Amino acid sequence: MKKILDACCGSKMFWFDKNNPDVEFCDIRTLPRTEYYPGRYIEICPDTVCDFTDLPFPDGSFYLVVFDPPHLAYAGQTSIMATKYGKLEGNWRGMLSAGFEECMRVLKPNGVLIFKWSEIQFPLSTILPLFSQEPLFGNRCRKRGNTTHWLCFMKGEKL
Repeated sequence: MKKILDACCGSKMFWFDKNNPDVEFCDIRTLPRTEYYPGRYIEICPDTVCDFTDLPFPDGSFYLVVFDPPHLAYAGQTSIMATKYGKLEGNWRGMLSAGFEECMRVLKPNGVLIFKWSEIQFPLSTILPLFSQEPLFGNRCRKRGNTTHWLCFMKGEKL
């Protein structure tokens, strides 16, 4: 079993090693290498194709979970933004809440969840109440136009 789960990896944009052997890369989507702009390519090739609200792993499987869900509701279905980042649809608030709970479920006791959110369309203050616990720490500052937040959560002792 791998040590780290990326529950919605997309094209693994922020990973230095996109084939890190310690990471189980998951996504609901796959996409063969596609040119989305002249000379720019994207590929979505997870190890496991699954929905982050229903992960196919036993309770307490991972030491670290990365949760970087889609953060756009207003994007064209075939737009570059939807292709790169996915899209929030339907009851997306319920989906994000269920995804957070599922990510916490597969964490080992005292495991760490890293949550990434971009405030392009929805402020972090709208998202955090959807989760069952508050983050321990992270960057909440919007200085210099930075709208991307990285937050850290820790699972308690009990499974």
